Amino acid sequence: MLRHSLLLALSLLAPLAARAQTTLTPDQSEARAIFQQLVEIKTSYKEGSTSPAAHAIAKRFLDAGFPAADVHVLGPAGDKDSNVVVRMEGSSKTLKPILLIAHLDVVEALRSDWTLDPYKLTERDGFFYGRGTSDIKGGATTIAEALLRLKREHIVPERTLILALTAGEEGGGGYNGIQWLIDNHRDLIDAEWCINPDGGDPLIKNGKKFVRAVQASEKLYQSFYLTATNKGGHSSMPTPDNAIARLADAIGRVARFHFPVHLNETTRAYFQRSAGLESGQLAADMSAIAKNERDSSAAARLSISPFYNAQLRTTCVPTMLEGGHAPNALPQMARALVNCRILPGETPAEVQAVLVRVAADDSVKVTPIDSGKPGLASPLTASVMNPAEKVTQRMWPGVPVIPQMETGATDGARLRVAGIPTYGLSGIALDVDDIRAHGRDERIMAKSFYDGVEYMYQLVREVAVTPTKS
Repeated sequence: MLRHSLLLALSLLAPLAARAQTTLTPDQSEARAIFQQLVEIKTSYKEGSTSPAAHAIAKRFLDAGFPAADVHVLGPAGDKDSNVVVRMEGSSKTLKPILLIAHLDVVEALRSDWTLDPYKLTERDGFFYGRGTSDIKGGATTIAEALLRLKREHIVPERTLILALTAGEEGGGGYNGIQWLIDNHRDLIDAEWCINPDGGDPLIKNGKKFVRAVQASEKLYQSFYLTATNKGGHSSMPTPDNAIARLADAIGRVARFHFPVHLNETTRAYFQRSAGLESGQLAADMSAIAKNERDSSAAARLSISPFYNAQLRTTCVPTMLEGGHAPNALPQMARALVNCRILPGETPAEVQAVLVRVAADDSVKVTPIDSGKPGLASPLTASVMNPAEKVTQRMWPGVPVIPQMETGATDGARLRVAGIPTYGLSGIALDVDDIRAHGRDERIMAKSFYDGVEYMYQLVREVAVTPTKS
C-alpha cells in the first residue's frame, strides 16, 4: 500500500511539476505572443500581405514607449506588403549603428498539405508548428524582443540599434524590401554591420548541440538558359543536328563538369575548425584542404558530399527543360535552365564564359537570366566573432563557433553588395535531421525558441550596450 500511495502522490504532483517547468518568464511570454501574432498573420504573397504584420510590430514598439519618429511602416506600394523599421537611438555620436534584419513574408502553405493549420501557431509535444516558425518568424521575434526588453529594462545602447522586418525575401512579390530600403531609405538602415537570424543556425544532432554556425558569406544565385535552335522538319526524316540531341549533349557536359576549388576566409575557417569535430579520413581531408585548396585528392573525397562540394566551388546544375512543338516534327527549339550558385569573388560573366567553353557547341547559346551582383564575404572581425563566442560559451559551454558560407540565399547578400557586412546569427537551434523550412508541417522546438530569445538578447547586449542605465 505504501508503494501505491507513493505512486499516487507522485502522479498528483506530476502535473504541478510540469506546470512549474513550463511557466514562462515575462520576457518569454511577450516573445511567445509576438511569435503567435506573426505566424497567424498570413504574409504569403499570393493570399496575404506583410502590411498587417508590419503594423502589428509597429504598434508593439509604440506601446512600449518608442517615439513615433523612430517607428516607420513603409513600402513602394502604399499599404501592400510593407516593411517596418524601428530605430533605438544609442548614446554614442561616433559609433555607427548595428542593423538587425529578418523577413516577414513566407512561402505559400496549403491547408490540404498540412496536418495542422499552417497559419495557426500550434504547440504540441515540445514543438511550435506553423508556416514561418523556422523561416523566419521565430528569428524575427528574437530580434524584436531583444529591443523591447532593453527598453523595458531602461537600458540605453551605446550603438544605435535598427530593426528592419521586411517584405519580398521569398520572391513572388513585386519587390524586395531590403533592396528597396537600400535604394530609397539608406539613411534609415545604414549601419556598420548587420545581424541576420535567417542563417547561421546553432545545430543539434541526436539531441545535442554540436556547432554554433556564423554565416559570413553567401553564394550568388544566377541562372542561365542553354538554347539550341534548328529549322526543324518532318520527324520521318531525321537530321544529324537535332536541337534536343545537341542540347542534351551540351547539358550532359555541363552536369559532369566541376568548377575549380576556391576557398575564402569563411570556408577556409569552416574546414579548419570542422576538422576538429571529425575523425579519420574526413578530418584529415578537411585539414588538408584548409591548408592547400589545390589538394586534389582531399577535394575529390570531400566533393562526394553534396554539402562539402557546395562549400568548395561554384556549382551549376540543369533544373528545367523545354523543347519541341509536335510529336511528329523535328524540334525547332530546345532549352534548358541551368541554375548556378556562384562563390563570392567570382562573377556571372566568368561563369557564363566557363559554361560556353564546357558546352562546347556553337549552336548552343548560353544567356544569363536576371544577372545578379556578386558580393564579397563579410570579414570575420573580432567585433562580431568575440561576442558570438562569449554568448555561446555562456549559454552552451563547449559548443564550437564555426564560420559558414550559405549555399542558398538570404537578404544578407544584398546588404553585402551595398557595403554593409552581414552575419547570419540565429539563436534558435535546429535539428539537422528535421529541418522543415518551406515544407509541410514546418516546426521548431519550443525550448530552442526560448533559448533563441535569450541568446539574441545577450548577443545584442554584448555588441551594442553599455552598462549605463537611463
